[in-house]
Formats: sequence, structure tokens, C-alpha cells
Amino acid sequence: MQDFKQIKAWQRAHALAIELHKATRHFSRVNAGTLRKQLTSAADSVAATIVEGCGAATSPEFARYLDIAIKSANETEYHLLAARDRELISQRQCEKFTAEVVEIRKMTIGYRKRVLANDRRER
Repeated sequence: MQDFKQIKAWQRAHALAIELHKATRHFSRVNAGTLRKQLTSAADSVAATIVEGCGAATSPEFARYLDIAIKSANETEYHLLAARDRELISQRQCEKFTAEVVEIRKMTIGYRKRVLANDRRER
């Protein structure tokens, strides 16, 4: 059982999700409410899936949750591009948030590799 609060990728994913909730408050319900929900849900899912995976019984199962978190990071990146292209966030905001999503994804990929490598060593 992992303590998710000690995982750096989770710490950054959680912080990013909070920032995105704040940055998208101005999205109107009529014009961009659905995009706001999709963007914030995808960002929340990165952190939440890492947390959920920490309760996994085996390393391969935990790695599967980390893989899902990586996919949620991909989705978050897409929704950021959509928000930029619909002029709901600036190019600068998009670049800042996207850079953080990419870094979180890289960290999660690296962590997943370590989890699987440790599992192989323990066998």
C-alpha cells in the first residue's frame, strides 16, 4: 500500500487540477460548460487514479492504474488545446498548463516503469 501524498506525480497532478478549476471558472455554462467539465474532470482523474492505484494489491495492478492516469493526462492535454482554440484560455496559459501536463505524464511513465521493474526484481 502506497501513501499517495508522497508521490511527486500525484502532488503535481493535484496542484494542476486545482489551478485548472480556478482558471476555468469564467467558462460560461452556455458556451463552454461542457468543455470546462471535461477539462477539469480529466485533470482530476490524473490525480484520483494515482490515489486509487495506491490501494492495488499487486505492482502490476498499480502499474495499470498509472497507465490510466497517463491516458487521463493525454485527455487533459487535448482539452487544453480545445480551450485555447476556442479562445477560452490564452496561448500563454495553454503553454504553461500543457508543459505541466507533459511533465506529470513523464513522471508517471517513469514511476510506472520503476513499479514494474521492482516487481520483476522481487520475483
